[in-house]
Amino acid sequence: MAAVLVALITVPFVVAVVTFFVPRRAAWLLTVVTGAVTFGLSVALIPTAASHSQITADSLLRVDALSVVFLVATTFLYGATAIFAGGYLHLADSAAGRRYGRRFYAGLNLFCWSMVAAPLVNGLALLWVAIEITTVVSALLVAIDDTDGATEASWKYVLIASLGLGIALLATIIMYYAGTTVFGSAYDLSYVKLLAGASRFPPDVVRLAFVLAVLGFGTKMGLVPVHTWLPDAHSEAPTPVSALLSGALLATSFYAILRYFQIAVRTLGPTFPRNVLLIFGLASLLLAALYLLSQRDLKRLLAYSSVEHMGILAIGMSFGAPIAIVGVLLHVLAHAAAKGTAFFGAGSVVRKFATKDMTKIRGGVGALPWSGPMLVAAVLALSAMPPFGIFRSEFLIVSGGLSDPRDTVAAVLVILVTLAFFGLSWFTTQTMLTPDASTAEGALVSTPPKGEVSNLIVVAMALGLVALVILGVHPPAQLSHLLDHAANELGVPR
Repeated sequence: MAAVLVALITVPFVVAVVTFFVPRRAAWLLTVVTGAVTFGLSVALIPTAASHSQITADSLLRVDALSVVFLVATTFLYGATAIFAGGYLHLADSAAGRRYGRRFYAGLNLFCWSMVAAPLVNGLALLWVAIEITTVVSALLVAIDDTDGATEASWKYVLIASLGLGIALLATIIMYYAGTTVFGSAYDLSYVKLLAGASRFPPDVVRLAFVLAVLGFGTKMGLVPVHTWLPDAHSEAPTPVSALLSGALLATSFYAILRYFQIAVRTLGPTFPRNVLLIFGLASLLLAALYLLSQRDLKRLLAYSSVEHMGILAIGMSFGAPIAIVGVLLHVLAHAAAKGTAFFGAGSVVRKFATKDMTKIRGGVGALPWSGPMLVAAVLALSAMPPFGIFRSEFLIVSGGLSDPRDTVAAVLVILVTLAFFGLSWFTTQTMLTPDASTAEGALVSTPPKGEVSNLIVVAMALGLVALVILGVHPPAQLSHLLDHAANELGVPR
């Protein structure tokens, strides 16, 4: 299994370099194959991670059940997004088009490599480095279209994310200082060492480190009030990048917070770290639910939906019941599939109607006979409708919340999620289910010709919906064992 870890950390990086030099079609094919291979390798880790504490390769690479959950989510979206990109990108066969294609596919693979590396590396310092790399690469991808809006969004993202990661670096240093009281002045920040000594760390120091980690990595995760880069970046980035930002990057940052959560629970007990996550989670869910009711931009709507779901993850971690933690981890997987599928559908709509303005989009299902209905299904999945995976994960989270002494929070969670559903359902009915574009405000006076933008988009969306149905109806037994084991690693025995 050590060879699998080495392959996961090397193959995407090598392909990122190669795709910069090969023709655009070959770059796309290499990206699709790499995404499929990395997903297959991640799935191959599930049986071992579900039954063993860890898999290591030297001292730098290590995965456990928690790591594998996030690896599977990221690599699935890697492969699906690679397929989607082939249908979404319409590049001219010119020097400029070829140059754009080389930059795009090299950047896409490098971005995915950095997100795969984060759960693979062994230690808080290396984790911070991996997430810093995700910032640099993804900021370049946000600005790759070279429009005024994209450049502004990229700069805003760099400034806010850099500030957040500066705070996260301070959290790493403070956690290192906490460890010196047990291990001395020279030691490595590997997870095993930190978890072994966490019960003897000074509580006040760990308390400060955890709050700074949530605030710092929460900037990349999209938690309120440090979320302000997210709607602009997700709206202005090319749609394949938006899908990866929402479905994978935010989850990778959440993974970093969970690593600090593991240590904090062992040092402080569960109450303090759960209360911190509850505050950030409620603020995120409330603000996102309100903003979802007033969006006009299709991609910004999905961006605020991401803030909503990050809030749900944080609230779920604040509940004491193990079933809620299992629900949180399942939610990571389901959200990656659902948000990726929704952005794929949004990309199809934007290509078809040549606008992101929802007041100018009507009759989407009629114009897009396959991707239109699948986008409606993806939005319903994001709204926690059965039989999709988010329904199952939110059911587990709410069930755990109702068994918690603070069961009022579970009721608030249900109310805010319902409020968010109204915003998403308005989008669905107004843009996709209306029969005729002539009723739109503004420019559109007729429905675009019926037909798909690309069959590759349909394939990518179908993969996401199949995954959502599997997660919602009957997750594989090995995956269920993995989720149970990962919840146990978080200090919440089942």
